[in-house]
Amino acid sequence: MTAFYLMIILFIIGYTCIALEHPLKINKTATALLLGVLIWLCYILTGPAIYEATGFGAGFQAFVESHPGASFVDYITKSELIEHLGDISEILFYLMGAMTVVELIDSHGGFNIITDRITTRSKVKLLWILSFVTFFLSAVLDNLTTAIVMVALLRKLLADKHDRWFFGGMVILAANAGGAWSPIGDVTTIMLWIAGKISSGTVIVQCIVPSLISMIIPLIVISFMERGELPEVPKTSDDLVQAKIPVWRRNLIFCLGIAALIFVPIFKTLTHLKPYMGIMLGLSVLWITTEILNRKDENINDKLAITQVLTRIDLPSILFFLGILLAVAGLQSAGHLSMLAGGLDNVFNGNYYIIDMVIGGLSSIVDNVPLVAGAMGMYTFPIDDPFWIFLTYCAGTGGSLLIIGSAAGVAVMGMEKIDFIWYLKHITPYALLGYLAGAGAYVLMEIFLFL
Repeated sequence: MTAFYLMIILFIIGYTCIALEHPLKINKTATALLLGVLIWLCYILTGPAIYEATGFGAGFQAFVESHPGASFVDYITKSELIEHLGDISEILFYLMGAMTVVELIDSHGGFNIITDRITTRSKVKLLWILSFVTFFLSAVLDNLTTAIVMVALLRKLLADKHDRWFFGGMVILAANAGGAWSPIGDVTTIMLWIAGKISSGTVIVQCIVPSLISMIIPLIVISFMERGELPEVPKTSDDLVQAKIPVWRRNLIFCLGIAALIFVPIFKTLTHLKPYMGIMLGLSVLWITTEILNRKDENINDKLAITQVLTRIDLPSILFFLGILLAVAGLQSAGHLSMLAGGLDNVFNGNYYIIDMVIGGLSSIVDNVPLVAGAMGMYTFPIDDPFWIFLTYCAGTGGSLLIIGSAAGVAVMGMEKIDFIWYLKHITPYALLGYLAGAGAYVLMEIFLFL
């Protein structure tokens, strides 16, 4: 059992190093990768002892039955690790595809369709506009894709790094809030929807108001604290290249790119294939289209070639995802998260309001997917039970409390190099206020409207 607790200690130390990236001057990606490997190393060296002491890893028996003579090491390397790596790879390939689509739109000046229509330089007005765009776009796409799109827009609208950090933080909050009320807006809502725990109509009706409040309350507070005008963004060499592209071509690439992103959930529903397959389909169509369009113009072909666009993809962010998700998967396999879910039920005597809110808070530290999966395995409430609906809200919006608490946060953190401590100081208080306000709104709505 010493190794069981050592894995927790390693996770805490690694998490602390990620949080203190700038004071330590050690890149968070390197720390995350090391953490992911060390947790699995610890698990594979002491897996049998953990299994005997805790009883977790029950799949080992089924693995031995289908693979006579297999050891616990074989079970970890050929079953658990491969299964987790498959799930993680789906996220990473989807992230790479979505980043490429967004970068391709941006390189062709497609986002000018939006930015040219946003004329205000008022910090407060722009924050409200972008937050609402993010909120509703996240419900149609998902919070990860929306965050990537909005970062591309922020780079067009904001020149100062810290302005982009602040707006990026609010984009995370709005993207997670927007994803919480849509059955396709977040990984956890998709999980609950597919598993038959929630229905699309009920989760929309009961969660849209709390989710909206979780975004609006911080915006109202910020409106009284943040004033002033934002400076104009200076022209760059990329803008000069984009100016040579015909308007019809820019509009076409924008429409095709957004259509490719929106098509992903439709593709998944129609074919039951994973989202990364849908984004790869959209990327391939967009790639072929741009190759055909750009080969006729040698002056801009080099700048807009997909091979050049791919060099702009933020590989450190993708590797950071890999490390963090590997670490959390190791804790899940060893039984830490299942014990956590069971402990919550015992401590709070089944009070689902508190359990859901704690799960939401913990989802800012540990990935919300295994936490929600643990809750799904523990409870047998019927479809659309208040426990599942409130869990949908909490797991979706709770990830905003810390910047590495959601896929959207990790993506924005990597793309804009936002500091963990900076986010903790400047965004977390607003996120916590919104999280609690939305939770309170849900409880009141349930008491007076839905009971």
